[in-house]
Amino acid sequence: LTHLLWHWSVFAQALLAASGCCGAAWARWDPRSRRLAVALWALALLLAAPAALVSGVAAGTACVRRSVGILAPLYVLHLALCLCLLLLLPAGLLLAALAAPRLRASGAGLAWLFPALWAPYGAGLAAEFLLHAGLLEPTCGSFERFDIALGLSEALGVLHCGLGPLALLLARGCRRDAGAAGGC
Repeated sequence: LTHLLWHWSVFAQALLAASGCCGAAWARWDPRSRRLAVALWALALLLAAPAALVSGVAAGTACVRRSVGILAPLYVLHLALCLCLLLLLPAGLLLAALAAPRLRASGAGLAWLFPALWAPYGAGLAAEFLLHAGLLEPTCGSFERFDIALGLSEALGVLHCGLGPLALLLARGCRRDAGAAGGC
């Protein structure tokens, strides 16, 4: 349940940030944008289901860990979904923004906070897969360094939860002040 809720939240944020970059659906809170939000949250829940199915509590501890092998089809599906939402989706949006000036001008600068903070974690998951699958040299030192790097990248992603609302508040205050004073 913990992994389901955690991944549901991360995936919903990724989908909402991506939809904010692609258009003005969130400019007004009308019935269309509410339906879009519900659809994105439902899709995120569906995409997070494999995370719940591959996790479990390690025997004799309270640690939630992967309960299937690294090459189990359900884990590979979960990993593919994480990589698509945390690495490929932001890369695609960046390429689209570079190719289409309309997307660049949409003013979705704060939406890039999400992929900037979560992309290192997506890359860490890919590296973890390569280490555990034996495609990278699995030495004790590499596992130790990798565990630290993965933990730090996860902390950077979780930092988004605190910085996101703060950045939105600052941007709103800046916009309000810019309207009154003529600039920010």
